[in-house]
Amino acid sequence: MSADTHKHHSAEELANLAKKELDAVISRTEPLKPKDRIAIPAQEMPTQDPNTRRTNMSEVALGYGVEQARLEAMRCLKCKNALCMDGCPVRIDIPGFVDAIAQNDFQKAIDIIKKNSLLPAVCGRVCPQETQCQEKCTVGKSLKDVEKSVSIGRLERFVSDWERESGKMKTPEVKPETGRKVAVIGSGPAGLVVAADVRREGHGVTIFEAFHKPGGVMVYGIPEFRLPKKIVQMEIDTLTAMGVEIRTNFVVGRTRKLQDLIDRDGYSAVFIGAGAGLPKFMNIEGENLVGVFSANEYLTRSNLMKAYDKGKAQTPIYASRKVAVLGGGNVAMDAARTAVRLGAEEVHLIYRRTEKEMPARVEEVGHAKEEGVIFHMLENAKRMLGDEYGCVTHMECLRYELGEPDSSGRRKPVEIKGSEFMREFDTVIVAIGNDSNPLIKQTTNGLNTTKWGNIIVDETQKTSIDRVFAGGDIVLGAATVILAMGEGRRAASSINELLANEK
Repeated sequence: MSADTHKHHSAEELANLAKKELDAVISRTEPLKPKDRIAIPAQEMPTQDPNTRRTNMSEVALGYGVEQARLEAMRCLKCKNALCMDGCPVRIDIPGFVDAIAQNDFQKAIDIIKKNSLLPAVCGRVCPQETQCQEKCTVGKSLKDVEKSVSIGRLERFVSDWERESGKMKTPEVKPETGRKVAVIGSGPAGLVVAADVRREGHGVTIFEAFHKPGGVMVYGIPEFRLPKKIVQMEIDTLTAMGVEIRTNFVVGRTRKLQDLIDRDGYSAVFIGAGAGLPKFMNIEGENLVGVFSANEYLTRSNLMKAYDKGKAQTPIYASRKVAVLGGGNVAMDAARTAVRLGAEEVHLIYRRTEKEMPARVEEVGHAKEEGVIFHMLENAKRMLGDEYGCVTHMECLRYELGEPDSSGRRKPVEIKGSEFMREFDTVIVAIGNDSNPLIKQTTNGLNTTKWGNIIVDETQKTSIDRVFAGGDIVLGAATVILAMGEGRRAASSINELLANEK
């Protein structure tokens, strides 16, 4: 597979370009006017060379240097109405922290972010800023290109990495013990935020995690090359330093029923952040053949169980030659790019709409193409075929065209009758989304859910059961880290208010 042929700039080249540009800006005697700020070039993110990174699991994006970060921050127009904040689910003071970076005050910048967000190193890497804060950015609108917006996410990542690497990370202060305790089910983004915010108020917090490692989707779902696990671990270490207890291999609904946590174990409130871990399949012929995987299983084996490290892996992973990945979201990109790194000769991504409708981040699509993933648009699987041993060998596909927009606003894919054709594959990864974990619903009386199994909550994140709150993917369906965090913040505030009123 040949990587994309566009010129790849090294981190050193980008740093030198930024230094010259920054020196020119700083040497000006006049203050920067909006037109001067818009004229500053958007800073390219330094990345590993595509041909090198296809063979390793190290992080692809290398992060801005100081000059790049300051220059990018100087592109901000400091708008009075700060529309970027409207696009942020946790309402970070974006102009404030960006201006602090431009002024070379990185401590002030991270302090501003941490008032609203506990996971800036994570969000700076994996949040879809181009459909949130950056979509609203006036600079991007002025240049009629959201990719030219101020790179808020990259700046958030820069300053959180600066904090970690300079050893300035502080453990948040905890108020005196109240004697009350709160159970948090799941250690993904929503659960971690609830644990921190509730613990700060002096309440005891226990996190119950079904897997053997905490971190939720950040650990089992997102690959190392996009989100290094040491970053997630440092956030978890901060919680333990605050006095939060984490119990792994604990499946609420199996190990213990939810209601027992309140009735027998003395927890004053429970937060359910169990995520959306139930993979969706297409329900077509041949999906049970050997070599057909959910993206969940494939990524969990690689990410959580380190299957890519063949000498030390805790689990085997399927050796593939020709891989098909079905889907067009970030999980599909993660699966395809993981298959490349695990040594597949060819990786094909099959999506039934066009690239314009893909929910995946533009950056992830670009990285997948650079790494040699082959894209097939307006196609989908009709059935899988196998050999006498029950292993997948071929996939029958259908061609599609786009019809009228559906409820999501995207044009609906319509199959073209009689367009069937065969492709040869020895591995198929289904990445078409996840549903909520059904176990808690099945083992808890009186918990109201939607027909898709998502827990129903009110505006305070309270469920239909007294003292039980919920948030993140189990409420929203598969969403983003920052949206889960926003729900966690609301839930924690409601729990803290409930307990304060009961003094």
